[in-house]
Amino acid sequence: MNLIDALNWRYATKRMNGKQVPQAQLDRILEAVRLAPSSYGLQPYSVLVIEDQALRERISPVAFGQPQITESSHLLVFAAWEPVEEAHVDDLIELTAETRDLPAEALTAYAGAIKETVNGFASDQDKFQWAAKQAYLALGTALAAAAMEGIDASPMEGFDPAALDDLLGLRERNLRSVALMALGYRDSEADRYADLAKVRWPREKLFIQIPPA
Repeated sequence: MNLIDALNWRYATKRMNGKQVPQAQLDRILEAVRLAPSSYGLQPYSVLVIEDQALRERISPVAFGQPQITESSHLLVFAAWEPVEEAHVDDLIELTAETRDLPAEALTAYAGAIKETVNGFASDQDKFQWAAKQAYLALGTALAAAAMEGIDASPMEGFDPAALDDLLGLRERNLRSVALMALGYRDSEADRYADLAKVRWPREKLFIQIPPA
């Protein structure tokens, strides 16, 4: 499938059949997440990849019993860093210098610009929301990548973040969960949404051309 065909095929799958996603396809989806864009390329989030069935059954009540949690092959948890600190910027600068064969001193101005942004938020919550937005860029990339692989995916905000953080010990890792994504294969017989026509705003309502044509 090309990208448009894949996006027309995908939908937020509500019921899955428990079939396992092959490792090679999972790896390509995760690599797409790794390559996702983010502000300054900082990627201030982590992605937990949960396959263990017993753990997903423990997560299910925290996600209000939504069946995708236990019927999927894998559950991805997108979790923003909290706090985002100057040390994270230093790590990025070190990696950039190594990857591009540059002296770290050549990136001093770039490091300063990132640290100014990181330290410039009015509150810790504002900083967290910025990090969470970056995680959503990765989530969107993951959804498109899964569709290209012919793998069903369901993005999910319907869960108790604080309870999930406690269950997974995320605060000890300086993380807070922001979104879930279940990966697997649709159960077309059980999912009443499987064969419904996709509903999206028409182009003339969604897009505003400036200046008008």
